[in-house]
Amino acid sequence: MKSLPGKSAGKPLRVLLADDHTVLREGLKQILREEFSSIEFGDAQNGQETLDRLGQGWDVLVLDLNMPGKNGLEVIREAKVTAPRLPILVLTMLPEEQVAARVLKAGAAGFLNKQTAPEELVTAVRRVLEGGRYLTSRTAEKLVHQIEDQSGVALYRKLSDREFQVLQLLAEGKSLKDIAAALSISVKTVSTFRTRLLAKLKLQNNVELALYAMQHKLLHNNLDNETS
Repeated sequence: MKSLPGKSAGKPLRVLLADDHTVLREGLKQILREEFSSIEFGDAQNGQETLDRLGQGWDVLVLDLNMPGKNGLEVIREAKVTAPRLPILVLTMLPEEQVAARVLKAGAAGFLNKQTAPEELVTAVRRVLEGGRYLTSRTAEKLVHQIEDQSGVALYRKLSDREFQVLQLLAEGKSLKDIAAALSISVKTVSTFRTRLLAKLKLQNNVELALYAMQHKLLHNNLDNETS
């Protein structure tokens, strides 16, 4: 067991785990218990519950990017207002190249793919507790490549966070009404986003949009189901 960076003697590390998969949360707890001699956990199963628990004195938030209700990007942005000094470590099944830049821009301190979490979780937690950022070498290389090769950026990378979210939901077959309810916006607004998406991606209809999302591996539900 090693000492905790920035922690006073006798005070446990307090970690808020936000993920709607109970089995995954328990697995993360086991990994951290084996490394840290004094640790306490909190659980959140959706975006709003995560935000409601922010004021309870946590040292780090480990956040799933895709949970019921508010999505991870919204949670990050709101959390940085409510608890600006709380480091946020994002976990997701989505490929790094699609979301790493977005979560870091929103205010996250680190990013981990769930497939690499067992090997890298402890290192990542320590790094963000020390005030640093954590990215895998693979993610860092991809981000550098994106910066150096702007001329070859995929069209979906130019979407706003909200446009990207609507793209995923449309590609999953959600109706405009369902998307409006999920995002707490009007059906008219969703329709506007859809029109804008088709124009930006140079597509003609929802079928082409779904095929585009599949081609670029943008469908988060199929990926997250692998952890169920």
